[in-house]
Amino acid sequence: MSETRWIHWIDGDAEHTARWHSETGMPAPRQVVPADDRVNASTAHRLTCEGTALLWQGDYHQARQLLGALGRRIDRKAPPVPSETSSANAAFHLQRRASGHRARVLGRLLVPLGADHALALRRAPDVRAACEEAYGPPRPTPSVVSLRELLGVLGAHQWRTKGLDVSAIGARIHPHYGVFSPTRGEYVDLVARAPLPHPASHGGPAFDLGTGTGVLAAVLAHRGVSRVVATDNNPRAVACALANMSRLGLTRQVEIAGGGALFPPGRAALVVCNPPWLPAKPNSALEQGVYDPKGTMLHAFLTGLADHLLPGGEGWLIMSDLAEHLGLRAPGELRAAITAAGLRVADRIGTRPDHLRASDPTDPLHAARAAEVTSLWRLTPERPER
Repeated sequence: MSETRWIHWIDGDAEHTARWHSETGMPAPRQVVPADDRVNASTAHRLTCEGTALLWQGDYHQARQLLGALGRRIDRKAPPVPSETSSANAAFHLQRRASGHRARVLGRLLVPLGADHALALRRAPDVRAACEEAYGPPRPTPSVVSLRELLGVLGAHQWRTKGLDVSAIGARIHPHYGVFSPTRGEYVDLVARAPLPHPASHGGPAFDLGTGTGVLAAVLAHRGVSRVVATDNNPRAVACALANMSRLGLTRQVEIAGGGALFPPGRAALVVCNPPWLPAKPNSALEQGVYDPKGTMLHAFLTGLADHLLPGGEGWLIMSDLAEHLGLRAPGELRAAITAAGLRVADRIGTRPDHLRASDPTDPLHAARAAEVTSLWRLTPERPER
């Protein structure tokens, strides 16, 4: 965190201060009161909705139960699901507002961490390793974090430890906290089966832009691409991709580059990009792998692609059309952007999603999710170099 923030509360006659930590960018609460097992869900819901944060000092498992009870109360009071006559766009924005409100209220149940990241509650698990992975080395002073965020940190630690099976490489990818996880395998499978352009299959290098965990770079290496340069401007992603390439034995074949540039220097036979799919504002820094307000990364890829391709090379754009079904991107807008960048579509390979929400009729966005198609667009310059 670039700026140290502090929270203050009074317990009895004593004033207390602790460092505030939030990976999601949640502001430090202005009003904090101590709470323990005697606080019921009704009181906790009222206080947190009013903006008061509860610093938990009781039993860890009781705190988790209270968090669940708060979530159920918030959901019961949420606006009704739009009717079938409502637009998908309205449903999306209503859901985003409800999601943001839910995150803010639940984020006001706080827990104390010692200077060594130990969770100072009765019956608390050992969270030190998970916190060090997400928050960095211990600091000289204790801190306070949202219980909801801490549970996310613990869940990410499990993903990192166990890994995620990726059939396209016959191995497991281990996501780090704050790095987009390849849980939706359909886009990975598209990269695994699309025909490689001739220069890439005959020794030409490839670029993987916004590599995240490094999964697509690993797929390309597994397919025989001799050299892959993978970029990402997120330091967490760079560390994650480096660890995965080392684990997979691909460090000689795949180079991971950090920094602010989307494209690495030079040209490639194949440039792969899987940008955020939805041009909408993220509710937190951790959502930036899904939401990109103005499609900044998408347009940077399209406008820079032709200058970074070798003769005969291709750019592979992996995109869902969910944004079109939600009214966030106009029909034909993506094709128009491709044309405006001086590119043409050599082919488009599509697949249907197989995640649970696509088949959940209770999801307010079910109609859009059920119609979604994820595509790999094979792009070449309109006027290829000779």
